[in-house]
Amino acid sequence: MSKEIPFQDLSLERTFSTYEKKFKALADQKRLYILHEITQHGEVCVCDLSEKLELPQSKLSYHLKILMDARLIEKETRGTWSYYTLNHSQLNHLLSEELCCLFRRE
Repeated sequence: MSKEIPFQDLSLERTFSTYEKKFKALADQKRLYILHEITQHGEVCVCDLSEKLELPQSKLSYHLKILMDARLIEKETRGTWSYYTLNHSQLNHLLSEELCCLFRRE
């Protein structure tokens, strides 16, 4: 007697997991403000973000890590400061037809 193992589309599962992480990162007003500030200035120092958003360094670091883990922003360290920029390819990908196609019936 053999048990049949149900087929799982692992590539689809990975794709959903990737998008889940990105959308969770976007589902917070503080993180949206961070993205907005980076968009307005092109590049933002963590020291300026902390002051502008009135967030303590620890809370700001928490939000930046989530955005980094979702690959929505990139970090460059210069001396003692970290500077953040948008990861345009990832953000454009979220706004593209590709995501829509996952849910479009052909």
